[in-house]
Amino acid sequence: MTPKLVAGLEPPYYTAVFTSVRPDAPEGYAETAARMREIVSGLPGFLGYEAARTPGGIGITVAYFRDLESLDAWRLQTEHHAAKAYGREHWYDSYSVHIGKVERSYSFERE
Repeated sequence: MTPKLVAGLEPPYYTAVFTSVRPDAPEGYAETAARMREIVSGLPGFLGYEAARTPGGIGITVAYFRDLESLDAWRLQTEHHAAKAYGREHWYDSYSVHIGKVERSYSFERE
């Protein structure tokens, strides 16, 4: 499977950049991550996401949202809120979140 990037979007929009350090395969993580993808994909204003993880445990996920209201709906979503608390307790060694407003965006894809 060829990875697919989120193409350039019409600005302005917002990003939530989640960087983390965790073990490679903690118990229950994959199932919870799949459920979180399912939930966020159904939220109005969600535009897509990209994620990568190194073998050493550093991960980066960038999620794109049309506006701050959409991003806040994700931040406050009940199951997501519970997963964040569980992750702090059981999965993550550390993480940080960065929220940004995108004012310019473009992309390239080889034919």
